[in-house]
Amino acid sequence: MHNIFSYLWKNQQNNMQDITIDYALRATWQAVTKMYNEEARKFNSTMAVGFTLLSIDPKTGTPSTALGPKMGMEATSLSRILKSMEEKGLIERRPNPNDGRGVLIHLTAFGLEKRKDSKDVVLRFNDVVKAHVPTEKLNTFFEVTEIINKLITEKKIY
Repeated sequence: MHNIFSYLWKNQQNNMQDITIDYALRATWQAVTKMYNEEARKFNSTMAVGFTLLSIDPKTGTPSTALGPKMGMEATSLSRILKSMEEKGLIERRPNPNDGRGVLIHLTAFGLEKRKDSKDVVLRFNDVVKAHVPTEKLNTFFEVTEIINKLITEKKIY
């Protein structure tokens, strides 16, 4: 997919309206996902596991019910990831002291170590992009993504 986007990008620079916003977002996200998964493989992991590690509060843990919405993930997909992470010794489930029915997901020492690896990967991506994209263009990018999210949230598109 990334190669198709690169080809279109190079051949359509004078005619950018031919590339839809949706396509640019999807192709870019697929390229980022592929890059993160390739990097995660070096750590015997996946992007989904790294993202989950970064979404769990390293000090207090995170309620299992809060993780799905926080990550924008369906409960069934998250359940599979958490089960795999528990089997690998990255997380442990503990009763929530504030809610007898709830469970907190806590990182183990190994999970904290892998969380640091995940954080380093994300920060490197940010640093490299920031080194190649002027601040004003990055600010515009964030403004555009904020507007798109607001339009979707407020149901102004469909």
